[in-house]
Amino acid sequence: MVTLTSIPADHTLQCQSDNSLSKSTSFSSKPSLPSLPSLGSHASTSPLPFYHCAATIKGHSSYVSGLAIYDLKTLVSCSPDQSIKLWRTNHNELSNIASAVSKSPIKSVLVSKDQTVFTSHQDGKVRAWRANLKERNHKLLLLAILPTVKDRFFSILCPKKYVQVRRHKRCTWVNHADAVSALALSHDSKLLYSASWDRTFKVWRTCNFKCVESISRAHEDAVNAIVVSKDGFVYTGSADTNIKTWRRLPGEKNHSLVSMMERHKSAVNALVLSEDGSVLYSGACDRSVVVWEGGGGQMVAVGALRGHKKAILCLAVNKDVVCSGSADKTIRVWKQEPERGYCYACLAVLEGHAGAIKNLAISFWDCFSDAECELRDERNADAHFVYSGGIDCDIKVWKILVHKEG
Repeated sequence: MVTLTSIPADHTLQCQSDNSLSKSTSFSSKPSLPSLPSLGSHASTSPLPFYHCAATIKGHSSYVSGLAIYDLKTLVSCSPDQSIKLWRTNHNELSNIASAVSKSPIKSVLVSKDQTVFTSHQDGKVRAWRANLKERNHKLLLLAILPTVKDRFFSILCPKKYVQVRRHKRCTWVNHADAVSALALSHDSKLLYSASWDRTFKVWRTCNFKCVESISRAHEDAVNAIVVSKDGFVYTGSADTNIKTWRRLPGEKNHSLVSMMERHKSAVNALVLSEDGSVLYSGACDRSVVVWEGGGGQMVAVGALRGHKKAILCLAVNKDVVCSGSADKTIRVWKQEPERGYCYACLAVLEGHAGAIKNLAISFWDCFSDAECELRDERNADAHFVYSGGIDCDIKVWKILVHKEG
């Protein structure tokens, strides 16, 4: 029988700060934001969740730089060790079912609706992969490297296609001049967005991998995060402390700046949107998760979720459950409580990693045993898988039962 446990929500772990891994994503902690009201509460009106760590594996020889859900029972991970791996969740185990090695350290990973796997890289490129899981020998096959040879060839021929990327350096507009830090997809998966430390983001067609737009000087410093809403609004978070909203206006070919959100006082490391796009969560080195509401590109900061002792490095959301990962080596599980206005309950603090939490992914959990299903039904709970990747090279799988409203 699987044993599920819970701990008080205010139980946290003090730790020393980890060293920074990059010039843009900062692990250093800054003062929290005093100007925003705290939305977090330890006094939840719902029962505390039941959860346990179902599996821990050494996923890579370097830290885990990206996690993504491939399907309900398959996870994708990547690392600066240049490897990308597919894992099958089987009861309380993760088994590696397919792997591939790229030619550059990997920064992030994303899966489209048709299950194309996209990875972003230190060499400024994006790679597209296809998993063949139907045959006995599962494989990850490289489909394309972005920008494609065709894109690069035609941009080289035209002098107008060159842009200034450094004081004494120019390159073609289809090329990122620094590491690609984050990826996002449009709601229909027809457009891929890539954000880079070169302060730009680019837009690519997924049908032919063609670069169709480059937004130069999108920020004054490295772009660390990018997300896209269902209605086409693009949100970018940067080491310059700002979050910007972009949209391609009707009749226009290019994205335009819609608004700038300036609540954070330190580098923005992570962004995530609620399913309907009406709420944006941003995590930064100020140890706070800022909650923005409004949708439609005009977001207003309504408050902050506090509790982490060090920088927020990653975020994930599933329905009304929000998870935040930090350099303090912990993951906090938050749940919005609509009956209490903007209030969020901190349901749990997940501990076990030996280093900073670099990535999170969350999906619904299919019960594997009669005991688990009975417990879920008895508690009227939603069941979630939370996957965490750390600087300690570990991937952990957490099973969480969160009480449903009503």
